[in-house]
Parts: sequence; structure tokens; C-alpha cells
Amino acid sequence: MAVRVLICDDLPLIREGLALLLGVDDIVVLGQTGDGVEAVEQARALQPDVVLMDVRMPHLDGVEATRKITADGFAKDPDRPIKVLILTMFHTDDAVYAALRAGASGFMLKDAKPEDLLAAVRAVAAGDAWIAPGVAKRLLKDFAARHDPQRPTPAELAGLTVREREVHVLVAHGLSNAEIARHLSVSEATVKTHLGRVLIKLGLRDRAQAIAVAYHCGLVLPGSSPPPVQH
Repeated sequence: MAVRVLICDDLPLIREGLALLLGVDDIVVLGQTGDGVEAVEQARALQPDVVLMDVRMPHLDGVEATRKITADGFAKDPDRPIKVLILTMFHTDDAVYAALRAGASGFMLKDAKPEDLLAAVRAVAAGDAWIAPGVAKRLLKDFAARHDPQRPTPAELAGLTVREREVHVLVAHGLSNAEIARHLSVSEATVKTHLGRVLIKLGLRDRAQAIAVAYHCGLVLPGSSPPPVQH
């Protein structure tokens, strides 16, 4: 199945260039917009798999647009959450952190190679995270500088959506992605997407760290049972 993409950038030339670049067999461009408010409206109407989002957009910036698009309940099909890949000229730490905490699944710079952008779109559509190498190095350095690198801040924990928190808790109870999918009545791809966002938002390396954090922060108590299965 082709990856359906919505392009959001305030510069028409950039939008047209991206549309031409993404015109390959397994990717379909559903639409374009240069306005943050319209980006949210088109994402709601078109339900793309991936939104390519610029940070600096008129009327509503890319970070806030991302927050709305990735919110619980925005996607009409819970098994197909809409992913956002930030594509921007600006790589300041504030922009990176704000976009990822808003729910973006990836962050790329506009000077990336065309093949890297195509790979990023495909990876994000599949539920994986994609962070440009230079950006990833800074993120790892900053998270490593924490006093307790395995304990996210209260603000970071509060940034998880209800569904992301549910997935985090079930991971901590030792459930596999397939078991979580059955537990929440969603697809494995959806679980993978939510878990990826948990790891990004909390600055965690892998599933093992996610489990440790859930216990350290009291999300899961030793000896407790998983929450009831959802139908």
C-alpha cells in the first residue's frame, strides 16, 4: 500500500520540489498547504499517513499543528495514527525538543539528501522514528547530561497522550507489541508508533529503559497486574 503524504511548507517552491521528489511508486502526495491552520484542516480531511511539516508556518506554527494532528482521536482510524515528520532549515535545540514533545515521529533538515528524505518518510509511515544524525547526537548528549538520565522530568511525562501512557504501562508489564495490540484492540503498527513516540518524548534509548522509567516514576507498581483489556 502506498504511503499517503501531506506537504506543509510556507514556500510554494519548496512544496512543489518536495511533491516532485516524493512522486515515486510507493508514495502518493495527497495535497499541499502553506498555512498551519490549513495543515490541520487538510490532515483531518485527508487522513494522510505522514505529514511533512515545516516548523515556521503562518497562522499556526508547525509545533502546535503537530500537537493537534497527533492528539488522541484526531485520526479517524485508530489503527492508522497520522505521523508527522518535521522538515526545516532550523535545527535549534528548542525547535527539535518542541517538535518531538508535540508528537512528531521524526526531524529532518532541508539540506538532507533526497534518498534520506524518502527513507525517512517510509520509516515514519511504518511506525519508526527518524532523527537526522546531527540532531540525534545533540539529543543524546543533552539527555546524557541529566542528573538521572533514566528519570524523565514531570513535564516530559505530562507530555504523553493517554494512549502513549497506556502503551508505556503495558510495556512495563512485560507485554509484547502483539499482546499490547490485542489488549488495546489496535494494530501492532499503531502500538509501534505510540511506543516510538514514548521513547522520543522521554529521551529513552529502548524498551528496557522505558520499563525502568515506568517503575521509577510510579506508573507501574511491583506486583501489580496490567489494566483490563479494552474491547
